[in-house]
Amino acid sequence: MRTYGNPVIGGFHPDPSVCRVGEDYYLVCSSFEYFPGVPLFHSRDLVHWRQIGNVLDRPGQLELPGDTVASGGIYAPTIRHHDGRFYMITTNVSGNGNFLVTADRPEGPWSDPVWIDLQGIDPDLAWDDDGACWCAVSGVRVARIDPVTGKVLEGPLPVWSGTGLQHPEAPHLYRIGDWWYLMLAEGGTAHGHSVSIARARDPRGPYEPAPANPVLSHSGTDLPIQCTGHADLVQAPDGTWWMLLLATRPRGFFPSFHVLGRETFLTPVKWADGWPRVGPVRERHPAPAGPHPVQLPPERDDFDAGHLAPLWISPRSRPEGSWSLSERPGWLTLRATGDSLDRPGHTFLGRRQQHPQCRVAARLDPGTARAGLSVRMDEAHHYDIEVAGGEVSVVARIGPVRQCLVRRAVPSGPVTLVVEFRSTSPVPPTVTSSREEAPGVRPGGPDTVVFTVEDGEPLAELDGRYLSTQVAGGFTGRVIGMYVTEGSASFDWFAYTPSGS
Repeated sequence: MRTYGNPVIGGFHPDPSVCRVGEDYYLVCSSFEYFPGVPLFHSRDLVHWRQIGNVLDRPGQLELPGDTVASGGIYAPTIRHHDGRFYMITTNVSGNGNFLVTADRPEGPWSDPVWIDLQGIDPDLAWDDDGACWCAVSGVRVARIDPVTGKVLEGPLPVWSGTGLQHPEAPHLYRIGDWWYLMLAEGGTAHGHSVSIARARDPRGPYEPAPANPVLSHSGTDLPIQCTGHADLVQAPDGTWWMLLLATRPRGFFPSFHVLGRETFLTPVKWADGWPRVGPVRERHPAPAGPHPVQLPPERDDFDAGHLAPLWISPRSRPEGSWSLSERPGWLTLRATGDSLDRPGHTFLGRRQQHPQCRVAARLDPGTARAGLSVRMDEAHHYDIEVAGGEVSVVARIGPVRQCLVRRAVPSGPVTLVVEFRSTSPVPPTVTSSREEAPGVRPGGPDTVVFTVEDGEPLAELDGRYLSTQVAGGFTGRVIGMYVTEGSASFDWFAYTPSGS
């Protein structure tokens, strides 16, 4: 039997929403404080996804103030296809709230925002048989809107607030048969996360909750996949139903840590007595039927395509003068816009870490600049390996503490910087480690982050728990990238290689 492995989109890709057009599936995720916003994926089988762009790819669509807090910005998009046109609706919590954009083709161009005078986050779109457009928001409330002007025509109407758990959010409305189904997340997006559903004959209600709510929750289990919720349903061409949802893969000794953020998982759905039935989300499931998978992107970028691949993201903005692919053909040149990674406004171009174990390497010509690689959660939580003044150093920023851990001389000219993420085995407090440690300190973090130059001996090995959601807080995950904080520097290539499950 053909199977697939979860997650289907690894790394910081939370709050998935999916729609199907013919045999093609399109999926979007939250992007929070990063630009460009709302990554857009395409698949032919729900398992293999290729990023084909970002919905919000120009400053006129996505304005994030320089003081946007970590985990601010763009929350929980929904993508839908109606009457030959694509719609994406979302919330800019650091801007003017809810808005939608449209496109004839998923690759874009997507329109400028249409703002909607509707409070709440996690907006959803659905159309009834008369062509009326309904928008549901956290709370949970529904309103009839004009998607062309953004005007609210009816409501918002409180319809159903879930089973009583905290934070009823992420509502999705579906017309399936003679029923309107309202599916939402509740319990918060941590270990209490769950999916519940209700149905009504009319989008206005009244809604009847499913007798087996929540239809999905891993709360209180020892399953390796946790925090399951914020789900969207889709029906395949063969009539089978599937759920895309977010979840995490915590690792390490108690309390376990997830470092990649909330990821996108896929699980089958069965229907019984008019209600969806969802089993536990497993690491492997029988694969859905589908045509040949899409071609996945290469793991190495040589910066010779003439444009940036859509996976590259930057905190809050990416000023045109901060980067260039033409200044030195075949190289990515970065120019400093700020003098520290500890404050907003710096030049950083990164990609999400998508595998618990992987190796990242980049060829850097620093010139007279201060530049390097950073593993980033936010301005207060990052590990860096940088070159400046003929030396390479490793710096750790953890909360209010910033420390240079090692400094070594390097030859002038291009140098290859390497960051590896290695698994560590949880060790209970009763087991004595042979490693030298501070009194009372035991291993058991999720991973070890190792920094080297070329193929030399490690410069530093750092505990990965301090670059985790449990320490840094927020809704994102690790992003690994290139930066410059003084002058300008060029990168010949950047390679990302998975090295484990």
